[in-house]
Amino acid sequence: MHSNIRQKELLSQTENYIKDYFENEGSGHDWWHIHRVRNLALKIAESEGGDLFTIEMAALLHDLDDWKLANTNANTKTKAWLKEIHLPDDATNQILEIIDQVSFKGARVDTKAICQEAKIVQDADRLDAIGAIGIARTFAYGGHKNRLIYHPESKPEMHKSFEDYKKSTAPTINHFYEKLLLLKERLNTPAAVRIAKTRHRFMEEFLQQFFNEWDCNF
Repeated sequence: MHSNIRQKELLSQTENYIKDYFENEGSGHDWWHIHRVRNLALKIAESEGGDLFTIEMAALLHDLDDWKLANTNANTKTKAWLKEIHLPDDATNQILEIIDQVSFKGARVDTKAICQEAKIVQDADRLDAIGAIGIARTFAYGGHKNRLIYHPESKPEMHKSFEDYKKSTAPTINHFYEKLLLLKERLNTPAAVRIAKTRHRFMEEFLQQFFNEWDCNF
């Protein structure tokens, strides 16, 4: 599709664009989240395969039109950027399809990734949502949305539709049960499953400590 030099140029341009765009993002979906997802995706691809250019481009662009941040439809800004850098239609369509398959859309909503590249980028994004960094990002997003940390009378909900999931204003602790603790069993690749084990266990230990402190159990 492209020479290696051209691919490197497009990746560099896209990285600089995304860095500038997310420079002041404080919701946990900042440039460093994207940087980590890109690196995780490339690390997973070392053992799982896939087209590296497509994986890296999709990872860099995966949050540009995210509903939590952009309130746009149909990947508007992503399409505009790929057009600006003159990416061919077939490559553009593949990257857009991958991005559409990345996001978690609710506990009872099927978000199956189809191609290998989509599986890898989806796994990388989900890995960054769990573990120590995932905990930090979760509370950053909760604060960004003015959500309570926890309310004993607010029970987790296994959302049946993407619309219900988007409308949720539940306390941040609920999010662990509605999404984060579910992710380990929804990963696609053996490499991601290996990485997830310690991150998942860390979240379980955090929640145990949180509730011990909440209930004054020492």
